[in-house]
Amino acid sequence: MTHRLQVLIFCLPVFLAACGSQPPRPVVERGAGSGGAVLPAPTFRAPPAVTAKRGGYYKDDGPGDNPPANVEAIPDAIPRLEPLHRFANNDYEVFGKRYSPFKQVQAYKENGIASWYGRKFHGQKTSSGELYDMYGMTAAHPTLPIPSYVRVTNKLNNKSIVVRVNDRGPFHSDRLIDLSWVAAYKLGYLEQGSAEVEVESVMSGQVSANSPAIDQKPGMAGQAEAVAAEAAAIEPAGKQPGTQRYFIQLGAFGQRGNADAFSMHMKSELADLSNKLAIYYADGLFRVQLGPWADRLAAQEAGQKVRDRLNNRVVVVQR
Repeated sequence: MTHRLQVLIFCLPVFLAACGSQPPRPVVERGAGSGGAVLPAPTFRAPPAVTAKRGGYYKDDGPGDNPPANVEAIPDAIPRLEPLHRFANNDYEVFGKRYSPFKQVQAYKENGIASWYGRKFHGQKTSSGELYDMYGMTAAHPTLPIPSYVRVTNKLNNKSIVVRVNDRGPFHSDRLIDLSWVAAYKLGYLEQGSAEVEVESVMSGQVSANSPAIDQKPGMAGQAEAVAAEAAAIEPAGKQPGTQRYFIQLGAFGQRGNADAFSMHMKSELADLSNKLAIYYADGLFRVQLGPWADRLAAQEAGQKVRDRLNNRVVVVQR
């Protein structure tokens, strides 16, 4: 045995003894403060991030940066007698499908898929003209009267809430209703993105379409021509006289406010094409369109991509 090997054998027990004599390192709890004490959990914890899927909900759309301290305590909407909005219940067209909203509050009950929308629309105008509040108990529906109230029940867990309908949508063929972020939170389907629900009207009294409108102002009717004249100037700049261009038409509305609200939704869903979104007024309709494209083939190819992303029919028009 060599001298070097003898030294190694002699030192090995000493080294092992030294290692065994080291005191174990203290385990510090994750989230502990500087003194080692575990910090209390926050009153509100945002749900874990989820992967959006088509037919689920708007991508990367919640929660907000500063949610209320106690989301569970936010009360349901309280049904009350309200006059119907003068403009939000007019007929309209989206993705080639015509919608005829109810002209009065009436019995309604339907099953379908609920999705939700959150921070991307927080503070933006809804179809009613009110600002969207993701922490308010509200909802968007294609045809229910604005405003009206519905009870929404999650059929998987039987949780139930009451919300106030003040917006239009969702405009996906497989969805029935869009709830606010907090409403979806209270129904327990934020992580899943969507849920099978039952939607049933809650009436505090019959409201007529002839009731005074909430946004009616003196001289409003007399401003129709001025609004139309202003709308005519909305057409995207850059058109040369005598030229024809191609557009993808997403929706057509009788009122500018409805077109604006829908356009804001499309800017979120089609963010990379938002610079091509415009509102064009013609023949009494505010048309939300994407474009222009120089030829029909290019517009059709772009339209196919939009169809794939939104799971809806779109129409290519020439003007």
